[in-house]
Amino acid sequence: MGRENNTSVTEFILLGFSSNPAEELVLFGVFTAIYLVALLGNVLILLLVSLDSRLHSPMYFFLGNLSVVDIGYTSSTVPKMLANYLSRDKSISWASCLSQMFFFISFGGIECLILGVMAYDRYVAICHPLHYGMFMSRRMCALLAAAAWAMGLTNSAVHSSLMSILSFCRGNVLHHFFCDIPPLFQLSCSDTRTNQAVTIVVGGAIVFSSLLGTLVSYVYIALAILRIRTREGRLKAFSTCASHLTVVSLYFGTILFTYLRPNSTYSQEQDRALPVLYGIIIPMLNPIIYSLRNKDVKGALQKALARS
Repeated sequence: MGRENNTSVTEFILLGFSSNPAEELVLFGVFTAIYLVALLGNVLILLLVSLDSRLHSPMYFFLGNLSVVDIGYTSSTVPKMLANYLSRDKSISWASCLSQMFFFISFGGIECLILGVMAYDRYVAICHPLHYGMFMSRRMCALLAAAAWAMGLTNSAVHSSLMSILSFCRGNVLHHFFCDIPPLFQLSCSDTRTNQAVTIVVGGAIVFSSLLGTLVSYVYIALAILRIRTREGRLKAFSTCASHLTVVSLYFGTILFTYLRPNSTYSQEQDRALPVLYGIIIPMLNPIIYSLRNKDVKGALQKALARS
């Protein structure tokens, strides 16, 4: 289906990962399990942070924000993908496609920024422990979280607005499981150079500022840890950062590779698996990583189970 202007295409077709009915059933089962684990894990983190007074600290406040983001992140794409596996109709309206892209990019940007803020929180806790309460007051934490949400939503609004004025005349079939920026660029018959530049400049500013803040924070953290004389002290200090460092390493690598490169190098068939990692798998792993490696979270969970 082609179109002469930006209103002639009313829907896109999301092919997903397979058109084989047997494979679709397997994929439905796999992604349903992943989605349920992601939802339950992040809801559990939210409940523990809200109900246990021992978790009423800046680190867990930001972890709670991360859980909200991860719930929205997975919910922006997975339910539609699961519905497509059970239906022959794999279409999505242009308005729904644009909305799906908006929310996915929003939550992706917010997650980048929240991860950066969490790195700063660990930097203050390890490098300036005596001033931690002053630097990470409730007001400051609320401002940092609000700034992350505002910047993430604004970033996505810019990309979605520019996408909405493009014309599409190279078909309406997306070899993808959701409406994402790179595959939509490939279907557009408009000049997308402005859009690509904005993606790199505006989106890159979000990603690189968060990544740079994270790297700088961890350089200072590493130097502070090396100055600790005892091995036990160094291990204890590093353990407070290990979970966050694991998530950051997985997340930023795939984000950078997907969005901050020329559109000509993007392949819908080859690159559609990457969003599964940072948009579905990592949101599922976040509560597992943070809970399994965190004594406070495990203690709060044990306390909640004992009460029940």
